[in-house]
Amino acid sequence: MVAGPHYNVNDYYEVEEAGRLYVFDDLKTYQSFLSVGETAYRLTRIGAGPNGETVVFGLQEKDKKMRSGLGGVALFDGKAEVIHSSFYGEVESEGRIYVFSEWADLASFKKVGEAPYRYTDIGAGPKGETVVYVLNKKNKKIKPIALMEQFKKVHNF
Repeated sequence: MVAGPHYNVNDYYEVEEAGRLYVFDDLKTYQSFLSVGETAYRLTRIGAGPNGETVVFGLQEKDKKMRSGLGGVALFDGKAEVIHSSFYGEVESEGRIYVFSEWADLASFKKVGEAPYRYTDIGAGPKGETVVYVLNKKNKKIKPIALMEQFKKVHNF
């Protein structure tokens, strides 16, 4: 992957809703979307999702005129290198919330659609969703307590 002028690639949020994919690289914008159901500023790509969905990138106000250098777009397109050791990501799909501590695990999940190593917490989401903490070969035998706490902080509970 090519590193470039992208910023804010240490977190990533994706929500599948009403035939659209909503993508965020900013926690505040994501949290606002979760409460309001919409994002004030966006970059939209019609039919650009893996199954022809419209992809809506939620933007911060400071990014509203930008068309390049956006972290969420670069991550979605596979054009950003994530070197942060403190990565956090979520993908909400089919009534489940998948939570990641490594970009490589999230990228693999997006390609395959499945997580071979995981810790599942049924009904632990903010609306009673099942939360799936995605693990990997290095941490597959460890309960992801720190990741679970981070998830609770993101969702304010």
